[in-house]
Amino acid sequence: MSIGNEGCLLQREIAHIVGTDFIRHVSDADVIDGVLPKFVVEPGTPSDVSRVLAIAHDRGWQVVPRGGGTKLGWGNSPRAADVVLSLCRLDRVQEHAPGDMTATVEAGCTIAALQETLAQRGQRLALDPLWPGRATVGGVLATADSGPLRWSFGPPRDLVLGVTVALADGTLARSGGKVVKNVAGYDLPKLLTGSFGTLGVITQATFRLHPLPAAVRHLTFTLDAASVGAFIAAMRECSLATAAVQIRAGTEMNALAYVRVEGLPEAIEAKAEQVMQRANAAGADVSAAHAPAEDWSARERLFEDLEPTSLVCKIGIPPAESQHLLSLLEREASQDVRWRLVFQAFGVGVLRLELREPERSVVDRLRSRLAEFGGSLVVLACPAGMKPDANVWGEPGDALELMRRIKQQFDPHSILNPGRFLGGI
Repeated sequence: MSIGNEGCLLQREIAHIVGTDFIRHVSDADVIDGVLPKFVVEPGTPSDVSRVLAIAHDRGWQVVPRGGGTKLGWGNSPRAADVVLSLCRLDRVQEHAPGDMTATVEAGCTIAALQETLAQRGQRLALDPLWPGRATVGGVLATADSGPLRWSFGPPRDLVLGVTVALADGTLARSGGKVVKNVAGYDLPKLLTGSFGTLGVITQATFRLHPLPAAVRHLTFTLDAASVGAFIAAMRECSLATAAVQIRAGTEMNALAYVRVEGLPEAIEAKAEQVMQRANAAGADVSAAHAPAEDWSARERLFEDLEPTSLVCKIGIPPAESQHLLSLLEREASQDVRWRLVFQAFGVGVLRLELREPERSVVDRLRSRLAEFGGSLVVLACPAGMKPDANVWGEPGDALELMRRIKQQFDPHSILNPGRFLGGI
């Protein structure tokens, strides 16, 4: 691909910073929703990231930050993409302070690699996002991805204590601290979490940690659709005994509930018994409660082998309204829409739809019905031809103007991930 004289000059300037081995022309694997960038840059330090951004900012080139690339297809298609800024070389665990139960890690480190390091001292980051072997710390924070452990430990924004971020103009800023009690200053870590890389490029993050559990039990229950709401309420009543609760359901199948119980070896059986009693009272079939453990990766399988008419969405609803969600999906199935759902009991799930035709009307109808009881729907994966018209984020609501002002303050020239976030930010 020709990048012109200016592009060649810029490429040489960036190569002087990162080294000639770490800037290259794009391949088919670097295409983002049909948008072909000019080249890929792999800085080796936070300082190099900031210097590359400063050059791109001065030239007015659009930059797409990338970690493991596991969620690069999420969000709107970029309006433009000149440079892919890969954080793959920033993969070090900078500091692990077991006594303070904190760790500082570079943004390109995978979640699995971080967990392996922490486990050597009996600790963990209580976060279980999609594809942990490839998903990076920076990407998980940028997309605010979380999994079943959020039931007990909260979302990523509750676990991150501080960040180092390269802003669009190349400024390298730090916010937060390395100790759990630090509350001074503006909470930049929470603002950046879930911003899809549109406000800055996270280069380093500090997290609060938790101990690895001494003992773990997994319980499996069968539910009919009418019992799901009561089951979730029952699990909330014994939340001290449950570390994670996940429900699977779909067209022409009973709902299955998976519960993770953690604790001390001498207390784990009593906790498991408490959960089974609550589940039984809520109408669950506990006869197979000790079946082999669910591997907790069912969400990932919803993204596999997508057909031209497949649609994968993120669903959010108030937990108390989970019964309405299943009823709604069962009604949709009667209209020749097949579905599979992996739902976390705190109110967030991944839904896969198999449509007869790739049409936006199904998304609009579901989104409208969900809104009636406080729910939302975001399209994560859909047929290529459907995405430009799919309105993947839905209606932004009253917060859009505030979000635009924040974007204007952090990135006035829309250098970072232009157009990919809510409302085309």
